[in-house]
Amino acid sequence: MEKIFKLKEHGTDVRTEVTAGLTTFFAMSYILFVNPAMLAQTGMPAQGVFLATIIGAVAGTLMMAFYANLPYAQAPGMGLNAFFTYTVVFSLGYTWQEALAMVFLCGVISLIITVTKVRKMIIESIPTALKSAISAGIGVFLAYVGIKNAGFLKFSINPHTYTVAGKGADMAKASITASSSATPGLVAFNNPTVIVGLIGLAIAIFFIVKGIRGGVLLSILVTTIIAIFAGVVDLGNIDWHAASLTSSIKDLGKVFGAALGSKGLGLLFSDVSRLPGVFMAILAFSLTDIFDTIGTLIGTGEKVGIIASTGDNNESKALDRALYSDLVGTSIGAIAGTSNVTTYVESAAGIGAGGRTGLTALVVAVLFAISSFFSPVVSIVPNAATAPILIIVGVMMLSNLKSVDWEDLSEAIPAFFTSIFMGFSYSITYGIAAGFLTYTLVKVVKGQAKDVHFIMWILDILFILNFISMAVF
Repeated sequence: MEKIFKLKEHGTDVRTEVTAGLTTFFAMSYILFVNPAMLAQTGMPAQGVFLATIIGAVAGTLMMAFYANLPYAQAPGMGLNAFFTYTVVFSLGYTWQEALAMVFLCGVISLIITVTKVRKMIIESIPTALKSAISAGIGVFLAYVGIKNAGFLKFSINPHTYTVAGKGADMAKASITASSSATPGLVAFNNPTVIVGLIGLAIAIFFIVKGIRGGVLLSILVTTIIAIFAGVVDLGNIDWHAASLTSSIKDLGKVFGAALGSKGLGLLFSDVSRLPGVFMAILAFSLTDIFDTIGTLIGTGEKVGIIASTGDNNESKALDRALYSDLVGTSIGAIAGTSNVTTYVESAAGIGAGGRTGLTALVVAVLFAISSFFSPVVSIVPNAATAPILIIVGVMMLSNLKSVDWEDLSEAIPAFFTSIFMGFSYSITYGIAAGFLTYTLVKVVKGQAKDVHFIMWILDILFILNFISMAVF
């Protein structure tokens, strides 16, 4: 292990790395159930998508482990799978095979811009203040995800201010989009799940503030046990005889390779009238994938010294290798039959538990592979147990805001939109887009347009085109 992952050099050991890997896996294991449920709405076989999700996650995470030697895990990204289902398939009318072809092309685009160092140029063009804001924004995003997953929030929607997207009359599979009139509020603490979430948060604070070794994982385990006794996790309702691996492999055959087949790439560009919409959808996929990964790597890696966005050093080389790992995950995931694979922000939970090397990622990859046999066991760990960890890690990452000069509005305004908007828009990419656009605007207003890196101008145009495509298509 020492020879492969250089544990002593990174100030860690096997026990810490394994604990970190377990922590990251349980923080993101929900994707094993959420992703198949979401993509199945397009007509894809859920059990096939379940295995495709594991294949994409294992491929990308193993690259992180052995090629990049970084503690990051990969899996189909939330937000990207929603875009795949509700926008590309439901709203734009493409088949799921065509949508998978778009995802595969995103991997090709990622390969091109990574090999040509364009991705690195993008990262190095980001001003220092915005990098700090991105790191803090990841914290805001994580904390919000944790608060939401714990069930602490409710949203009130006024009549006639929302739209419903779904398949036929099956409202159980419908997606409801509310307007800005929807207002968040605090739930009444009379729900067992919410109460367990509160208890879990208190437990997490105790273990982490006390600096107890393995406190993050202990918090998840203790809270899960409490959830079982509280009835939040009903062991009797868990399908221990869930669909067999043989059945899942059969369903995998229906989605594996579909992206490259006659109904995928073979059909995607056959209708010239659809080409503008196709290109805009691919652009949206690519921008989200690229900046989710960049934001996560910079936001979590620079703080603990395992990633550097500038300079010719080991940390910068690690970033390059992480980007290659990401494109491998996306490409293999698309071929296997799932939406874009991306670096998971929940990796911050494992990093917070001390993960510093690829051994953490290897543990996550092994657990994903094992889960193909024991998927019901993974579902035992409730959101109430993992959500508190995301909240605490988010709090830790907010310290990056101290690097921003809040007295200088030309620096403060872009930093605000970058960091806070990630939570408000529930998207790392949109937070980065808001920060980039306001940064450029501020520079133009100050008569310093020449100080804006040409890469930033190009990205601004691409972001604007993306927003226009969302409005038009």
